[in-house]
Amino acid sequence: MVATGDTQTGAPRQVPSPRGQDLTELDAWWRAANYLSAGQIYLLDNPLLREPLAPEHLKPRLLGHWGTVPGLTLTYAHLNRVIREHASDVLFVAGPGHGAAALNAAAWLEGTYSECFPEVPQDEEGMRRLFRRFSFPGGVPSHASPHVPGSIHEGGELGYALAHATGAALDKPGLVVACVIGDGEAETGPLAASWQAPAFLHPAKDGAVLPILHLNGYKIANPTVLSRLPREDLRSVVRGLGWEPIEVEGTDPEAVHESYAAALHECVERIAEGRRPLVLLRTLKGWTGPVRRDGEPVEGTWRAHQVPLPAVRRDARQLVALEEWLRSYRPGELFDPEGAPVPAVARNCPERGLRMSANPLAHGLVQRGLRLPEVAAHALDVPRPGVRTAESTRALGRYLRDAMRLNRGRRNLLLFSPDEHASNRLDAVFEVTGRRWRLPVEPGDDHLSGDGRVFEVLSEHLCQGWLEGYLLTGGHGLFSCYEAFAHIVDSMVAQHAKWLVTAGEMPWRRPIPSLNYLLTSHVWRQDHNGASHQDPGFIDHILSKRAEVTRVYLPPDANCLLHVADHCLRSRGLVNVIVAGKQPEVQYLDADAARAHCERGFGLWEWASTDGAEPPDVVLACAGDVPTQESLAAVGVLRELVPDLRIRFVNVVDLTRLPVPRRHPHGVPDRDYTAVFPSDTPVIFAFHGYPWLIHELTYNRPNHDHVHVRGFSEHGGTTTPFDTCVQNSIDRFHLALAALERIPRLAGRLGTLWQRLLDRLDRHHDHIRRTGEDLPEIRDWTWSG
Repeated sequence: MVATGDTQTGAPRQVPSPRGQDLTELDAWWRAANYLSAGQIYLLDNPLLREPLAPEHLKPRLLGHWGTVPGLTLTYAHLNRVIREHASDVLFVAGPGHGAAALNAAAWLEGTYSECFPEVPQDEEGMRRLFRRFSFPGGVPSHASPHVPGSIHEGGELGYALAHATGAALDKPGLVVACVIGDGEAETGPLAASWQAPAFLHPAKDGAVLPILHLNGYKIANPTVLSRLPREDLRSVVRGLGWEPIEVEGTDPEAVHESYAAALHECVERIAEGRRPLVLLRTLKGWTGPVRRDGEPVEGTWRAHQVPLPAVRRDARQLVALEEWLRSYRPGELFDPEGAPVPAVARNCPERGLRMSANPLAHGLVQRGLRLPEVAAHALDVPRPGVRTAESTRALGRYLRDAMRLNRGRRNLLLFSPDEHASNRLDAVFEVTGRRWRLPVEPGDDHLSGDGRVFEVLSEHLCQGWLEGYLLTGGHGLFSCYEAFAHIVDSMVAQHAKWLVTAGEMPWRRPIPSLNYLLTSHVWRQDHNGASHQDPGFIDHILSKRAEVTRVYLPPDANCLLHVADHCLRSRGLVNVIVAGKQPEVQYLDADAARAHCERGFGLWEWASTDGAEPPDVVLACAGDVPTQESLAAVGVLRELVPDLRIRFVNVVDLTRLPVPRRHPHGVPDRDYTAVFPSDTPVIFAFHGYPWLIHELTYNRPNHDHVHVRGFSEHGGTTTPFDTCVQNSIDRFHLALAALERIPRLAGRLGTLWQRLLDRLDRHHDHIRRTGEDLPEIRDWTWSG
């Protein structure tokens, strides 16, 4: 029997000891995985050490992270034992994804690697190729990229493992998501917030998350905070957040194997009881690797973090140390003469259908189709442009309510928001579901539910991480957020976009449901909050990523928003960003016109144009709901000032229509572009975001020299809605002035026209400072045709 601490009483609890033969074979698997991992870092040739190690057998550039590998392989080996004993469905998330050599080794031992990459078979030549391709030109990265079978987590940027694991567990009863968390990673803000998962996970309707906090003591150059905390303090922290700690510690492999096997047996029992176990694993950093280098300690120190023997090609002593290290695993006992794992190693691998490296959830092979309501059933009645106002996102909320109702039994759709779901006018969803909440409920709480489908937590990182984990394992979702604070997850979405690109190159991975954002409470309606809430740059960030996976939509009204959202929720393998306001706005297009406009992505609105069959004097273009309103108002101003002016009005819904096709797959040919934006005609473009993005998207289009963009220019503060537009020169009067300045035939009248517009701006300025609100004709403007 082996004693393990019981977190409820503190007394030793007796659990069955594992059988000796099992642990002997488990140890052989662990040694094999460690050997393969070290080989990936160092070896170019001579994979089974059939001859003495020589410099020509080594890679010229040594890349990789050894320090975390022994903990990852140890955990993988013991989880395999659990899977074999209990036929458990386990998904493995490696927070220290920079230790990808360990995951590659595990997948190769299980045979999955050779199934995904037939050119890397389970023999000596396959082992050589496994080693050679790791961190090598034309090969695979040293981080857990989509090349790694069984992985849903890249782990290059640390902090998101537990959030991804939590998202992966949602709506998957019976699944165990084992999540290794490095103690360095545990110092990040997102990971610190992720410990709150028990407040949201349903013990019966979701899978179980098993965090394994690997306390190996060091980061790349410093000790880790949690490894130096007093032990009872750490136990108290995790207990207070809803986890039950079980500790494993040691430096002797045999003793650690016994302790770890007993601990995981206890975890299985507690999970079956609906409890939340957590493993505190304390082993040496770089365990089983070189003990010293040039007289300084390596094993168990920060020096083991990356390449513990970095000079093996030029330092004979380090070459000898490397060979001794590799031979210490006794590869002749682990691999047969052809290079395949011997039966004693292979027996620690689960049967084919239960291998963690082949879990179908990790490869997008398990997806539940999404049922969506008809857009037409939710479209607003807009008999003609300008006859009604509405909150666009409230219409979307009703659509999402019915989508949630249609998928209630399928449990495949979740909504995420940082405490803003109702604020963003999506609260119709609460007619059919609630906010997920597993903690006590008090009188006055609003729509809290133990199995609610809306996840609200005041952390953009958690919303993003939970949604990513859910999408990566086949679910569907939407993340609604204040526009300015979407930047909090800039690096997370960048990592996800890169993952999607690479995953698309792996034929054994299926495209997963798209990552969908709704950015509302946007820059042009943050006059009450001021400059801190005014930043439309998230779309710049998205469009700086690979065109294959990025889309940005700026629907001008509710019916366009419905069609865009429906399209995005149906898509696969993309990052879709929708920017739409939640305030009452003038509505322009009926359901059919909105559908056709969104399918085209951009086009002229004849009902707002005055050019008829004649070449236009000017094109007024716009992208975004407030820019659309101000551009339409500018048409009215121009028609009043110059009744015979020929104006073409163009609205852009899909920003990625603007680049040339070679830059983005949504780009239209030049002939289609110039049919809307004719050559040698001034274009006054009112844009939702920073002006330079439009210039970047159109810089190699015909007529680019005549495109003049007005957008957010970092002028703002606490003021009125219209004054925010004025301060950034995107209001109707500045737009009209920009158009008049570029029409040669009006040069003689420009001074008079200019003064009339400036007078209106002065009147606006005086009025808001006297009354605190916009002029009635501004506030109550509507399109009059």
